[in-house]
Formats: sequence, C-alpha cells, structure tokens
Amino acid sequence: MTQDEALRALQALPTELRERALARLKDEAERLQVLKQLIRDGLDDAESGDVTDWDPASLLAELDDDSRFTPRTA
Repeated sequence: MTQDEALRALQALPTELRERALARLKDEAERLQVLKQLIRDGLDDAESGDVTDWDPASLLAELDDDSRFTPRTA
C-alpha cells in the first residue's frame, strides 16, 4: 500500500473514526520500532557472546535451592 492509498483509506473513514484510526496506526508503528530495536539488541548480544543457553529445569532447581526465594502465600 502506498502513502496515497493509505491517505485515501483514511479519508474514506467517517470523520469521527479518523482520529482513532490515526492514533492506532501511530501506536502500532511505535510498537514495531520498539520490537525492531529489541531484536537488534538481541542479535548484537548474541554476536558479542553475551547470550548463553539456559535450561529451565536447572533454573527451577536453582530457585528451589535458593534460600532467598520465599513463595508468596495468599
């Protein structure tokens, strides 16, 4: 979709819906930018060797052994 097509689609909306549509579009664009940055950061971390494999079972065992971990009760 080109910018002209997007503009025509927005103009085709009833006036009362345009502002909400633009706000939603802006919000989605901002989320996409954050996601793209997080992916870049992750790839950079992997490239630099800052990422290690982890085993969920060993993590849970470590939490069980950790005296600082106190389960919350309702």
